[in-house]
Amino acid sequence: PYSVWATKGQLMSAYVSYLANRYDDAVLSLDRFIQLHPTNRDVAYAMYLKGLSYYEQISDVGRDQKMTAMALRSFETLVRRFPSSSYAKDAGLKIGLARDHLAGKEMEIGRTYQNLELYVAAINRFKRVVERYQTTSHVPESLHRLTESYLALGLTVEAESAAAVLGHNFAGSDWYESSYRLLREAT
Repeated sequence: PYSVWATKGQLMSAYVSYLANRYDDAVLSLDRFIQLHPTNRDVAYAMYLKGLSYYEQISDVGRDQKMTAMALRSFETLVRRFPSSSYAKDAGLKIGLARDHLAGKEMEIGRTYQNLELYVAAINRFKRVVERYQTTSHVPESLHRLTESYLALGLTVEAESAAAVLGHNFAGSDWYESSYRLLREAT
């Protein structure tokens, strides 16, 4: 049980579970492997496979994003602990995609609140996108929605501030043009 082949067998068992779409079994096996063999040269691979097991279960933004958060956490741990491993580059790409997915979920919730005229709740969601997910593709829309929501509450100064940030960072975007038009109509 303590041979090199037994250790390799634990890892391969997790890989087989991953290939068979038994992701929970794969994660359990990988956690056990990482815990029992923290200095093994294949720990980076085990962490990567664990992240993939969560990543494969990511659903659309209309659903619960627990698996997205778990995948993000797993890949961030891998990149932090093994930045020069051969898996770090792909994990970095998947981190970006997972963050974009989480920002999309926040945007969906914010738009729902906005449609229900619950502007304070919508503002909180849109601000979260701007603060936590600055590098995602959802930031321009979030700033525009902030402008809309602030104007709906009669907070012109805050709306101008959100539009100014949008104009500074995304001057040529359709979102900025819409925000600018809204502000001109409001004043």
